[in-house]
Amino acid sequence: MSAKQPDEIARAAVRTGAQKARTSWDKTLVASFLAGAYIALGGLVAVVVSSGLDPEVWGTLPTLFTGVAFTLGLVLVLLAGSSLLTGNMLLVPLSAMSGRIGLGDVARNLGLVLLGNVAGALLVAFFLATETGVIGGPGSADGTSAAMTYERLAGIAETKALDETAYQVFLRAVGANWLVCLAVWVALGAESVGSKVIGLFLPVMAFVAMGFDHVVANMFFLPAAVWAGVPDLGWGDVLRNWGLAGIGNLVGAVVFVATTYWYLYLKDQPEDATEAG
Repeated sequence: MSAKQPDEIARAAVRTGAQKARTSWDKTLVASFLAGAYIALGGLVAVVVSSGLDPEVWGTLPTLFTGVAFTLGLVLVLLAGSSLLTGNMLLVPLSAMSGRIGLGDVARNLGLVLLGNVAGALLVAFFLATETGVIGGPGSADGTSAAMTYERLAGIAETKALDETAYQVFLRAVGANWLVCLAVWVALGAESVGSKVIGLFLPVMAFVAMGFDHVVANMFFLPAAVWAGVPDLGWGDVLRNWGLAGIGNLVGAVVFVATTYWYLYLKDQPEDATEAG
């Protein structure tokens, strides 16, 4: 099993970021719609497989099961081909730091990807999670799959949107995208499908298991909870979480991954070095 060296990963990340930034607006929207849907599908299966497990019996294992199942989303994003906001927060700014694109390109790309991710996540949350009955509601019969998935989703959404302080959401979002971007980084260094999946699995599983906040995942969890009828949860709570999580995710990506690896492997390299390889 071969793998790129860190400096080679950095150059590959720069090329990938430039390619994403230069993609036409319509293809960017379609690719980001798919990524939002893929992450939402990962979130949905994570809710389903971790529901109905009594914490008094299982302890914190339900959060581990949630993290393991959620990795489906990023596997689909990276292997099937799409554009995820949190990954682009690493790749596109890194390309700008290396002089391949401008700040306007960064803003344009992240804005378009945000719109597409929201659309894809909301479609899955409404049609595939709540309208299908996979996620139940307050009136679901006790002991049924619908009731258990509703209770699990309600617990996740209430924690993220109602229980966490603004400061906690921000810090959890920093940690989430630090790990997600490391997953992207490691996957870029892998040369086979299997090694890519293994490389991204542990960081993604870890951030979910620790309850960190990923803005695109929350584009699924929180709207699905609103549509499922979770009490006291409104759209104002959803937007507040998205804003704080988005800022934290951006800091985690740019400060702790893009900037550090740019400094280590790209800062003193001639601009044409990022073109090679």
